[in-house]
Amino acid sequence: MTKLLLSIHVLAAIVAVGSITVAASMFPRYALRALSGTEKDGRSAGVAALLHRVCYAYALGGVVVPVFGIATGAALGVLTDAWLIVSLVLTVAAAAILGFAILPGQRRLLAEEEGGGALTEEAARPTAARLTMLTGVFNLVWAVVVVLMIVRPGSTTSV
Repeated sequence: MTKLLLSIHVLAAIVAVGSITVAASMFPRYALRALSGTEKDGRSAGVAALLHRVCYAYALGGVVVPVFGIATGAALGVLTDAWLIVSLVLTVAAAAILGFAILPGQRRLLAEEEGGGALTEEAARPTAARLTMLTGVFNLVWAVVVVLMIVRPGSTTSV
């Protein structure tokens, strides 16, 4: 049973978190391009909207990652190990960054583009730069979680 729980946990992390990291990283470039008004076909606006939907949908689906992670930890009897507790805290931090900063920032830029672009590309640059920075922090937090999952400090299986 533990192998099944761990397999679902790892697969869900790869699919959900991996998709979010890529889509969120690409979003600011396409949002700024859409706001620039230089495109006739509006392709960048469509791509930005799609990237936001990917982030949102996979964020919802990504809830299974910590759920199966906790179930796996319980099955392995490591729920009180420091590396797992730190991983859970970092997971909550990453979720907060995504839910309270990245997704709302994406929505703001999309609303500007859809609303006729009252915000110019130049005025949108700070928001896009902030999104880029937050996405980098989000990605870094997940990288630390992955390292903790592999290394498991204090584990007898660590080398």
